[in-house]
Amino acid sequence: MAKIAILTSGGDAPGMNAAIRAVVRSALVEGFETYVVYDGYKGLYEGKIKQVERYFVSEIINRGGTIIGTARLPQFVNVDVQEKSANNLKDLGIKNLVVIGGDGSYRGALALSKFGIKCVCLPGTIDNDLSSTDFTIGFDTALNTIIEAVDKLRDTSSSHQRCSIIEVMGRNCGDLALYSGIAAGAELILSSERVMTKEMILNELIQAKSEGKRHEIVIVSEKLFDVNKLAEEIQQKVGMEARATILGHLQRGGKPSAFDRVLASRMGSRAVEAFESCYSSCCIGVKNNQVVVMDLETSLKMPRMVDLRLYTDSERLK
Repeated sequence: MAKIAILTSGGDAPGMNAAIRAVVRSALVEGFETYVVYDGYKGLYEGKIKQVERYFVSEIINRGGTIIGTARLPQFVNVDVQEKSANNLKDLGIKNLVVIGGDGSYRGALALSKFGIKCVCLPGTIDNDLSSTDFTIGFDTALNTIIEAVDKLRDTSSSHQRCSIIEVMGRNCGDLALYSGIAAGAELILSSERVMTKEMILNELIQAKSEGKRHEIVIVSEKLFDVNKLAEEIQQKVGMEARATILGHLQRGGKPSAFDRVLASRMGSRAVEAFESCYSSCCIGVKNNQVVVMDLETSLKMPRMVDLRLYTDSERLK
């Protein structure tokens, strides 16, 4: 009987459990034996692999995080570590592996495929930073978490006539900042795709204040600025009380949204089908609301496309 293993890698994302559930149940229906790898590539290297049945994924579709754990293993770049990890699967007769994670996880899967392990990757990352899909598993839930926090900050910002600066995740991809900024009606959205100098930021806020704005919301992607120092400068030069809030890992947690549960379920089911059509390794994505399968190595070379029109829309709507 053919066998499929599943691992989750990198940062956890809401909806990963829904994806695990979909892979396990779809695989069992298709006649596969199903296995899970605990703690990502680290667990794979250590041989933490266990066979599971249908009951293992009962009542997990609504849970955040990942029930099989995740961990980072920097040493996985070493060929001997990759080979041992692949051999741990082969020793159990497993030649098919589903990897749920971000671009680093995809690269790990590509490395394993060179040792005879057929890999199918699912995009599990809140940053939405994979070019092979319009939306990643976890992005929608993280976005809603941010919106809930910003809405609460808006109440106190308005009451105190304050500028609230909120730092969100997405160091190299500004989608969380962009989408949350539009949904929250932010005055400024600052991300790696829309670079503004501090002088430009201050001038924008001074202009808004002169037009009668009683409070300001500024959404900033992580690592773009020191948001606490930015708050100090705004307070000094704009003449408005300013406070910075770093949402941090709060954005990763919580029950997955309905959108993420459906997305993860669709992708997980398609992953099992993909083992029949993939020659070596591939990934699952969604394009124009259609689930698609593409070559893994090709997907990692795809340039990321940014819809700059959304930034124009945000300017009109602020």
